[in-house]
Amino acid sequence: MRLAFCIFKYFPYGGLQRDCLDIAQTCRLRGHDVTLFTMEWAGPLPKDLRVTIVPTHGLTNHGRITRFAKQVLPILKRESFDAVVGFNKMPGLDIYFAGDTCYADKSRQEHGFPWAPYYWATTRFRLFSDFERAVFNPQSNTKIFLLTASQQQVYTAHYGTPANRFHVLPPGVCQDRKPTCNGTDLREKTRNEFLRDSEEFILLAIGVDAQRKGLDRTIHAVAALPREVRSKTRVVAVGEYRARQFERLAKRLSISDRVTLLPPRTDIPRFLYGADLLVHPAHSEAGGTVILEAMAHGLPVLATDVCGYASCVMTAQSGCIMPSPFQQEHMNRSLLRLLTSHQLQALSASAQDFTYSTSLYHRSEHIATIIESQFDRRRHRVSST
Repeated sequence: MRLAFCIFKYFPYGGLQRDCLDIAQTCRLRGHDVTLFTMEWAGPLPKDLRVTIVPTHGLTNHGRITRFAKQVLPILKRESFDAVVGFNKMPGLDIYFAGDTCYADKSRQEHGFPWAPYYWATTRFRLFSDFERAVFNPQSNTKIFLLTASQQQVYTAHYGTPANRFHVLPPGVCQDRKPTCNGTDLREKTRNEFLRDSEEFILLAIGVDAQRKGLDRTIHAVAALPREVRSKTRVVAVGEYRARQFERLAKRLSISDRVTLLPPRTDIPRFLYGADLLVHPAHSEAGGTVILEAMAHGLPVLATDVCGYASCVMTAQSGCIMPSPFQQEHMNRSLLRLLTSHQLQALSASAQDFTYSTSLYHRSEHIATIIESQFDRRRHRVSST
């Protein structure tokens, strides 16, 4: 089969981007011809995939996305790919991997009245709304791969998408986040680098768009800890964010010495081994693959129930899930309880037991099989007519 994969931007530390590359490489290993289209690629190009970078120009991100779609859609039509797989919403997709939240739902929650009419009139809103509608409207034929079943309810409520177009995927992480045999060494190295005392706690925060992932909530919770607990607790945040915003917050709360902000990086497993607790109080999160990655490394989790994979934490009994609506006081109490109840070791064991019994590392093969079954059949029908 000839497959086209589309993603607006690729960078090696993004969860959606890593999913895209992992699935594309799996399809390539299964003998398919794969071309990946993007308007921006950061990092080395993969040797086993054909990557086409579509140059775009514009003053705004949504302006560049508009130009990308206008340029790539004629190419996709001309090349007659057997299937077009998208990791961002746009017209012309045969399959959409729903790694993001519903834009219609998010915009209504974040831009309600009285500002809604002004926001809804912007070109940015119209673009993303039109692109999402192109995927989910009832007249579209796009198949939709969901991270969790709860996503289906949201999209159906907004667009009335037929149920037979949804495929709920099993939980999964990329092979490069699979636990390794040198975990003890990585843990010791990481803790020696960031801690002065071996009895201290490392709270790990990971993610692109740290504001949406709730880093501010984590900083507030650490500041609220009793002094004796706070003095031996350190936040290590790895990701993409406006560092000054969080530096100012930590300074205002007098815990600058308790917060370490690191730029995006690819050696995440060392932090998963070295930390004592993943803290992920996200405002919105379709899945939250980092939650599964943490559990696979035996790391307990403190997260909000808006995260799609929060249900895995509850099933495994490997952490604490905070209900909606979010309350900072509830998080403060939950964090204190986790750090002082001597339960972290038991929660770590529960996390590992869950991941051992779950096929976390075969999701890309599962997706490739669905693509083959759905579109190889279509190719044969077309060729026989």
